[in-house]
Amino acid sequence: MDLTYTEEEEDFRARLRAWLGKALPELPAKPSPDDWPGRRAYDLGWQRRLYDAGYAGLHWPVDAGGRGATPTQHLIFLEETERAGAPYVGANFVGLLHAGPTVAAEGSPEQRARWLPPVLRGDEVWCQGFSEPDAGSDLASLRTRAVRDGDDYVVTGSKIWTSHAEVADWCELLVRTDPAAPKHRGISWLAMPMDAPGVTVRPLRTLAGSTEFAEMFLDEVRVPVANRVGAENDGWRVTMVTLSFERGTAFVGEVVACRRTLGELARTAKANGRWDDPVLRRRLGRLYGEFGALWRLTQWNVSEAMGVPPVRAESRTRGSTGGVPGIGGSVFKLAYSHARQELYDAAAEVLGAGSLSLDEEWTLDRLSSLSYTIAAGTSQIQQNIVAERILGLPKGR
Repeated sequence: MDLTYTEEEEDFRARLRAWLGKALPELPAKPSPDDWPGRRAYDLGWQRRLYDAGYAGLHWPVDAGGRGATPTQHLIFLEETERAGAPYVGANFVGLLHAGPTVAAEGSPEQRARWLPPVLRGDEVWCQGFSEPDAGSDLASLRTRAVRDGDDYVVTGSKIWTSHAEVADWCELLVRTDPAAPKHRGISWLAMPMDAPGVTVRPLRTLAGSTEFAEMFLDEVRVPVANRVGAENDGWRVTMVTLSFERGTAFVGEVVACRRTLGELARTAKANGRWDDPVLRRRLGRLYGEFGALWRLTQWNVSEAMGVPPVRAESRTRGSTGGVPGIGGSVFKLAYSHARQELYDAAAEVLGAGSLSLDEEWTLDRLSSLSYTIAAGTSQIQQNIVAERILGLPKGR
């Protein structure tokens, strides 16, 4: 893997850094965490600024409305925006990081033309309707039904942990279209308008007090058949494309953030006298090495998602073609989830009991880190994928 930057890439970095220096001071005040309409407007406003400056969908294919940037340019963009303290994707994350890329990879020309430009312009927000009360980690056991009625599906069921459902325009929705088929083969992937009659959203409050998730109840909701991405009953394969984006490349900006956080912890430990503890220094040093390795794995996954072999072709992780991340994303997700949790355990050790107020950003981040071994597929699921699909071990009984 060539980790050096070309003159053209360094020029891209300099231009991006200069633009961020002008754009960030012009942003309005960040809204309250509880003000979801305000947060939606703030996040969409930032996305529109990126779009107008030519940085929206930087790594998306040109025929999907993106700039077709190289993997290295994409990584430079993530590094520079994170280091500058630019807003993250926020309420846009489902549309930008996995629903949009899924439509780009699997959608028809008409679907790509309808759904991708509004995501890139910051006009529409997507949410994810995958998990159900009785089908979380075992996603293929979902029970939400979609019955064909002429040009529509009539959808009935419920979803849980639906990210940003309160402010979403569209939902990437998994439904069962053939209840008689084996559970992995009777599923379809639909784009459901959130303002359709029969959709009820009930916010869920997290441990940290946020309501970014919701329950969603669907009572005979009519969704046009034209909104199905992929063939009927082929939704599990399409879902694997979605999850490969969610696990393989959706967390890349957060790795940069964690590396920055680790540096802040080291500086804080030196300032408050904790740096004299050799056990703590070793812990922070080991985390520094882990996040450095995760950044290299991020480079691998982003390169693989763009169809650029980071190493010899015979050494590549199986399962990556056509701009879709490979199953190596499960390796990243598994390692990152646990490293992030340990990072915030170390933060509690450095900052002491005084950091335990819920008003402290550190504490909120620590509480959020607890969800990472569950979100986007539990660690147990990732271990099974790594064992069976990468290491070639037999399936458990």
